[in-house]
Parts: sequence; structure tokens; C-alpha cells
Amino acid sequence: MQTKPKLLDQVRDIIRLKKYSYRTEQTYVQWIRRFILFHDKRYPRDMGKKEVEAFLTYLAGERHVAASTQNQALSALIFLYQYVIEKPLPYIDVLWAKKPKRLPVVLTKREVKQVLQGLSGVPLLVAQLLYGSGLRLNEGLGLRVKDVDFGQGILIVRDGKGFKDRTTSFICTKAASKKQSARPHKRQKSPRELPRTLSATVLLRICWKQVTTSVPSRNYSATKTSKQP
Repeated sequence: MQTKPKLLDQVRDIIRLKKYSYRTEQTYVQWIRRFILFHDKRYPRDMGKKEVEAFLTYLAGERHVAASTQNQALSALIFLYQYVIEKPLPYIDVLWAKKPKRLPVVLTKREVKQVLQGLSGVPLLVAQLLYGSGLRLNEGLGLRVKDVDFGQGILIVRDGKGFKDRTTSFICTKAASKKQSARPHKRQKSPRELPRTLSATVLLRICWKQVTTSVPSRNYSATKTSKQP
């Protein structure tokens, strides 16, 4: 006789069936666990609106969490009662955390340049992709060589937020091409010679080197001087 899965396992199964992101799964499970522990490990089916309001008020009144954090906890509990327990919650009336009005922090071009100059190797490549192509962190780390289209200058992001595929621009700068072409040529290992544990970002860097070194460099200074009388 099969035993019924535990509550948190049921939550994970339903989240995966609905194709939510892995980050959302982690966040929802964490808040549901904290909700159960807050009420001395009572089963959520035996609780309801009153207990949910007490937990959310505790977060805003005593823990002084941000409004976005309180909304995360509310979304997790609504999901729990609506899809797992199948007992939707009524209107929730709690002490809501105040959402402060803040200006966005935007780095200048000089500051971005300083950040990139402090990186090297694979971290530099990932940071350039995040900044230049507008990728999220997990999207940049999970990028594969076959998702890079050098011909059209685009990146294909697969299974992004909400499990949606999208494309974004991919720009090869002249500075990167000149810097790479100035280095002495070294034989690149074929994919068969690489260890199986090699990350996709390293493969991407090797592919980048092969493309940049294969593009012939143009002598723009000689072209300009030839046009002078």
C-alpha cells in the first residue's frame, strides 16, 4: 500500500506540474515550512484565514520584512491552500508592510568598465553576457554553445522565466576581436579532447576564440591614409 506523500513533497509536485521555476519552488517551500513552524507544526488543513493573517502580521510587525517579502509569503500560502489543500483562502486583512519608494541604482559606463576590468576568465565572459545581452544570472550560467548564433548575432535563451524561450542580441565588439587577434595563435582542443566535466561556459569561451581569431583583421589606419592626397 502506497503511503501518501508528505505535504511539502505534494507542494513540489504540483509546482513542477504547473511549470513554475525552480526558484519559485524553493521560495514557496521555504515559506510554507516557516508558516508551519510558526504555528508549532500544526497541519495547514487544520488552520485557515486566522492563522495566515497572524503569520503575515508577525512578518510585518515584528520581523519588519519588506513589502515584497511579505507578498512572497502570501503567494506561497495562497498556492498551498488553493492547489494543494484545495481550500481557497478568503480575503486576507493584515498589517501590510509599507513599500518604500526608492530610485533605481544604475551604474555609469565608467563604473561598469571598472567592474569588468576586475574580472578575468569565465567570470568575465559571464559578466559580459549578463551586461551586454540582458541575461539573468541562471540564464548566463546555463547558456550552451548551440544557443549562440554568431551569424545572426543573437542568443537563444531556453527555459527562461516562466519556462519561456526568447532571443536577445549578441554583439561582438571590435575591441574584443582586436585583442584576441593580437594574441599568439594556440591550437584549440577539439570537443572530443575536452574532459566530460567541462562546463558549458568554457566551451562557449573556446567557441568565441575560434570565431574571433578566424575573422581577418582590417587595417583601418592604412585605409584612411590611402585616401589622403
